[in-house]
Amino acid sequence: MTRIDSQSARLARLGFADAAAVATMVEGWQELAAPGQVDLALGELQRTADPDLALAGFDQLTRARPGLFGELAENPAFARRLIAVLGASVALNQHLGTHPDDVNALTGGVERRPAADLRAELLTAVGADPGADTPSAEKGRSDDLRRAYRRALLRIAARDLTAADPLGELPEVAGELADLADATVETALALARGEVPGWERCRLGIIALGKTGAGELNYVSDVDVLYLAEPALDADGEPVCTAQDAVSVATRLASALTRVCSAHTAAGTIWQIDAALRPEGKAGPLVRTLASHRAYYEKWAKNWEFQAMLKARPMAGDLALAGEFVDMVWPMVWRVADNDQFVGEVQAMRRRVISLLPAKEASTEIKLGAGGLRDVEFSVQLLQLVHGRSDERLRLRGTFEALAALVDYGYVGRGDGYDLGTAYRLQRLLEHRVQLYRLRRTHLMPEDEKSQRWLARAIGLPEPRELMHLWRSTARRVLTLHQRLFYSPLLETVARIPSAEVRLTPEAAETRLRALGYGDPRAALRHIEALSHGMTRQAEIQRQLLPAMLTWFTAGPNPDHGLLAFRQVSEALGSTPWYLRALRDGDAMAEHLARILASSRYAVDLLLRAPQNAALLGDTDGLRPRPAEEVLAEMRTALRRHDSPEGAIAAVRASRRSELLRLAMADLLGQLDIPALGRALSDLAGATLDAALEVASRGARVPPIAVIAMGRWGGGELSYASDADAMFVVADSDDPDATGNAVTVVSRLRAMLAKPGPDPALEVDIDLRPEGKGGAMVRSLGSYRAYYERWSSTWEAQALLRADVGAGDRALGAELLSAIAPLRYPSGGLSHQQVHEIRKLKARMEAERLPRGGDPGRHVKLGPGGLSDVEWVVQLLQLHHAAGDRRLRTTGTLEALDATVDAGLLDEPDATALRDAWLLASRIRNAITLLRGRPGDSLPTDVRELAAVAQVLGYAKGESSLLVEDYRKRTRLARQVMDRVFWGAGDPPGTP
Repeated sequence: MTRIDSQSARLARLGFADAAAVATMVEGWQELAAPGQVDLALGELQRTADPDLALAGFDQLTRARPGLFGELAENPAFARRLIAVLGASVALNQHLGTHPDDVNALTGGVERRPAADLRAELLTAVGADPGADTPSAEKGRSDDLRRAYRRALLRIAARDLTAADPLGELPEVAGELADLADATVETALALARGEVPGWERCRLGIIALGKTGAGELNYVSDVDVLYLAEPALDADGEPVCTAQDAVSVATRLASALTRVCSAHTAAGTIWQIDAALRPEGKAGPLVRTLASHRAYYEKWAKNWEFQAMLKARPMAGDLALAGEFVDMVWPMVWRVADNDQFVGEVQAMRRRVISLLPAKEASTEIKLGAGGLRDVEFSVQLLQLVHGRSDERLRLRGTFEALAALVDYGYVGRGDGYDLGTAYRLQRLLEHRVQLYRLRRTHLMPEDEKSQRWLARAIGLPEPRELMHLWRSTARRVLTLHQRLFYSPLLETVARIPSAEVRLTPEAAETRLRALGYGDPRAALRHIEALSHGMTRQAEIQRQLLPAMLTWFTAGPNPDHGLLAFRQVSEALGSTPWYLRALRDGDAMAEHLARILASSRYAVDLLLRAPQNAALLGDTDGLRPRPAEEVLAEMRTALRRHDSPEGAIAAVRASRRSELLRLAMADLLGQLDIPALGRALSDLAGATLDAALEVASRGARVPPIAVIAMGRWGGGELSYASDADAMFVVADSDDPDATGNAVTVVSRLRAMLAKPGPDPALEVDIDLRPEGKGGAMVRSLGSYRAYYERWSSTWEAQALLRADVGAGDRALGAELLSAIAPLRYPSGGLSHQQVHEIRKLKARMEAERLPRGGDPGRHVKLGPGGLSDVEWVVQLLQLHHAAGDRRLRTTGTLEALDATVDAGLLDEPDATALRDAWLLASRIRNAITLLRGRPGDSLPTDVRELAAVAQVLGYAKGESSLLVEDYRKRTRLARQVMDRVFWGAGDPPGTP
């Protein structure tokens, strides 16, 4: 094997593609290098992003600069910089091949230099005096600017490519690129002055916008600028020309400046100057006076134009004049979010950008694609503009510094902020590397494997697969965070609050609170102060939340109680990591919590017993009713942790409390209708009795016990305030003490659940048992059979229509239900005497149980057309016809009502009248309990309380009279059906 063949094999192992050609090059280096210097160079070359590209450029330099090997050996840092640049950028590789002396730019330090030094370097390169107030240069020196620009770019790229932590270095790199843009524009303006006669007559201020204004520029990007001009002043301070003349001269200067920066020559290119963000865009004049700008931004500018001015800063030319413009427009930027349409417009603008992406580029766009750079930038800017109205700490131009401030001051969670910042840096790094390769403006990830391999190596990854996985996972994470931050209901609500009110200053706050509907503004201010006082992160987040929360509380019927409850919950959970973060970042958690706290003493009482249950609002499935089996399993797990009956039953009641809160919150948020709520409450009662029966039976020798659900529980129609009507049956046993032991267990169970305490009691009502209050508490199965066969009354047959197995031994309960079927579904229906008994009992109930002195028409249970009327109509038809039609054999009122229509016993209009009245009466009954925290069966007569009930039911403020009208209309129609069907002469409909 020849020496070149051996060298070729070695170079192939080092990763060079055309090893044979490289070997020939390397062989030629031997004459230029001392022993070991070639290997040193090869070691650096093979570590670059593109070893073959780096080697080709390096070979060309060795011929132009014979002493290069010695320089590299003496200065290892120089070697790393030079070879890193050669392997990362075709454009800079070619530049050094054409201008080998520019290698000298990499021999010294490449740390970030002061902006003034960059400016002086570029001005000097074109023969302009850096010390002059308005430096000018000779005509025809623009190529000198291009070369000086490339030299400065070489140093920046070398520092970037050799940084130990390129992600950490990225803000400094982007910042120096912006400084270089400033210096370049200043120098281009000096060249323009050499082309425009009379330039001394005008003051031209140049304002940087976009990434340049933010101090976070890319390697290749349009440089967004805005121009303004005023006449120059003479020694006496008088204008030397008219404003129109000054604008005319400044326009020629700006045009010449643009040509200098944008032209393509043999010396290369710089970048495009873009003035499209000026008033009226490309259709507007290129240059305006300060007065013209002020008029435009005060009268005609759109929201997005103020958003663009967020990054405005003086850049070049007359910096004092440029500063006047920034001072003028800056306060307007922080008022733009006062516009009610602002947040929606920004969100729509971002969606439009996504929709306009070409389909073939959408999946590779680093900048504009979903989860890309724009999502981070728009999220940060929107948060700044909404919250920065009152918090001047957020009034920053750069994305890096603004995101850090949003995290530091609690507007974005630390974890989310870290993820967002890391993703943004990575995507900016990818964008930088892609642009640096050819110094072209691009934001697309490469699609071919060779280019992906180069890019992976350029950021320190070994394989393209790792690169693409990292980029895509980063984009997914950004998209998730963007959607949460950018479309947060909290953000939109805060944006609707005028800037002055966001600040919550004590002087104006009391008036504002009273106007919003707070009855005790001073107490509300005390709560606000307690929540937001101090410099802790919790206080920072509360200051963000409170403006929106105060507005949301007023959407409920009792904002004062809502604010007090929020303070109580926050004081209990304020140091819990998830709580404030969930309120700030959740999709609608804060708004939902505010609505619940301001609407329901019942829910608040449950929540304050276990504030951690607020987390249910942050779970998409958190408010769904849980199956009875799941609830019971949880209760049994909890009670078995306790040896004492007191501890065990407390665990059961605590579990029931959590489930009641879940259902109440879902109800208040409109996520449960009456049938679903009734079923869920009934299932919860069954699970509670099952668990309590296990506790009460500990140590007792007793046969199986079944709990028969009666009344609304049996019908699966419990309300929040309902007792659990029940009968207890014990299995037949030869043990003479069996029934007595069962009585002991049942008595213990009822006492455990009814005992007053911190958790809601559950009254187990046994008055519907045989012989009513005078009958035995517990009977055996045989005893029940004997009683119902011989002695039962008509009212008991009616009560048994709702009997179902509620808890305990299911098989035993099913046996009892089978035994009572002939009684509750009597063959041949009811006799005339039985119908008379039922009607007589109903009349007696209305006469004796309706509150004296009250308006019967407002009583939702016993009043005309109320719950009782509807249920007795349905039950009368069931008793009369269920024996012959199994569709009527159901315990639920609405299911039975549907069955009467199917059976032809009621027509649909009558059934609709009964159904509508029953549903509204049930909703009102539940709403009263939710609002007061205690039961009530009558529509309130107090105007304020009636208004509150109406709001809980979904009526708008001021529409309580509509609730009364709706209720009276529905109950009137239901009562008409009652009068015809129940009270009408003769037997019920369908009687043969």
